[in-house]
Amino acid sequence: MSKDWNPRTRAVHGGSRRSQYGELSEAIFLTQGFVYESAEAAEARFIEAGPDEFIYARYGNPTVAMFEERIAGIEGAEDAFATASGMAAVSGALMAMLKAGDHVVSSRALFGSCLYVLEEILTRYGVEVTFVDGADLDQWRAAIRPDTRAVFFESLSNPTLELVDIKAVSDIAHSVGATVVIDNVFATPVFSDAIAQGADVVIYSATKHIDGQGRALGGVILGTREFIRKTVEPYMKHIGGSMSPFTAWVMLKGIETMELRVKAQVETAFALADRLDGHKALARVLYPGLPGHRQYDLCQRQMGKGGTVISIDLNGGQSAAFQFLNALQIAKISNNLGDAKTIATHPATTTHQRLPDDQKAALGITPGLVRLSIGIEDTDDLMTDILQALEHVN
Repeated sequence: MSKDWNPRTRAVHGGSRRSQYGELSEAIFLTQGFVYESAEAAEARFIEAGPDEFIYARYGNPTVAMFEERIAGIEGAEDAFATASGMAAVSGALMAMLKAGDHVVSSRALFGSCLYVLEEILTRYGVEVTFVDGADLDQWRAAIRPDTRAVFFESLSNPTLELVDIKAVSDIAHSVGATVVIDNVFATPVFSDAIAQGADVVIYSATKHIDGQGRALGGVILGTREFIRKTVEPYMKHIGGSMSPFTAWVMLKGIETMELRVKAQVETAFALADRLDGHKALARVLYPGLPGHRQYDLCQRQMGKGGTVISIDLNGGQSAAFQFLNALQIAKISNNLGDAKTIATHPATTTHQRLPDDQKAALGITPGLVRLSIGIEDTDDLMTDILQALEHVN
């Protein structure tokens, strides 16, 4: 893959491996094992496999390797390890590098499963975790210690769309030698510059914008070649969280159109947020791409655009939110995001249901909050649908 290629070209051609048949579309190497020419060749490969040699699908596979190389080229990372899901990527990246006695600082605004990994699993094995308000740099400075091993945060939080300053937090973390691990799914690979801004490890749920069409679960961990192959790979290949070859092929097909889809989604998201801002039925519209948003300048500096998701807070609480959701005709009620279809979610009763009420309140997850993941439908049709649904709210 040429270093001179732009991201959209890399998304189509990066990491390609062609068999002797010269296929145009990437091949699915749907095999769990590989044959060796001799016993000596098998021995040599188990001692040290070459860059295009494979042992077992849990360790690596040609189709999976194509996906890893392609997404790494888009992200600007040295290497990548593909996983069975986004949460396999989050837990794998953290568990692979941490041990009992280590200290981690994390933003408090996290997806429920991420919070479970940090609060319940890591602490169970002796890792100390300190939570902070991700937008408050003073809290990061106060929490990070000389023995802090890692920091973790969502670059754009779910569902209130609060940004964490990647460069500033990375500078604070690196001053004590801590590794910066970022869940970057809301920023998308299209608008990510996380590694250039200081992130050491970037994680995506490939289920979201990378596939972007509701077909498969997947995840990916990106970082330096040393971190991926010396820390992540030994852990992941033994615990069994690797991506299947078929899923990798689906993700390769998704990557080809990812930039086209995401840029269209962002354009529509901005138009909708701009139109809904100040609507009489809404207490607030959360979208960092709006010029009036308190983190607008950081959003422009860090992402350049506001992303594909809008959150709206309806006057009237849960009752109003449910009336709105049930009146939607184009947007579908589901708990996924980053899809070609527009998806509406009520976080307080679904994705963040298990959070105690005081934590929901602290994070701004109110009974009236609805998260809208904007798809690729016609902007005017979506606008009409959302406005008519708001009219149904008493």
